Amino acid sequence: MRKPRDFDSELKALEAKAKELKARKVQQLGELVIATGADALTAEELAGALVALAEITDTGKKEAWAKRGDAFFRGKSRYSAKPPDRDGGSAQTQQSGAPPASGGTGAA
Repeated sequence: MRKPRDFDSELKALEAKAKELKARKVQQLGELVIATGADALTAEELAGALVALAEITDTGKKEAWAKRGDAFFRGKSRYSAKPPDRDGGSAQTQQSGAPPASGGTGAA
């Protein structure tokens, strides 16, 4: 006679794994925000930029952004952040008037 499956323990294991994967995804997203220098933006500015990006339907723009992202990950980006100077107050402003990082930034 076969031993019955313990569905409860299997379900708990799957839920734990899903929770771990979600936590890793959130951590990696936060690391990406910091690595790109976007942690100098407020939460509202970052959210607005992401919403605008999600609304773009022009595939040419998306492909150009994908190439730029690929170059960033390969270390060839002209616009890469300088991690050692994060707390130095230098504003990396390609946009007008972006304030330096303060206690109210929204890095996840």
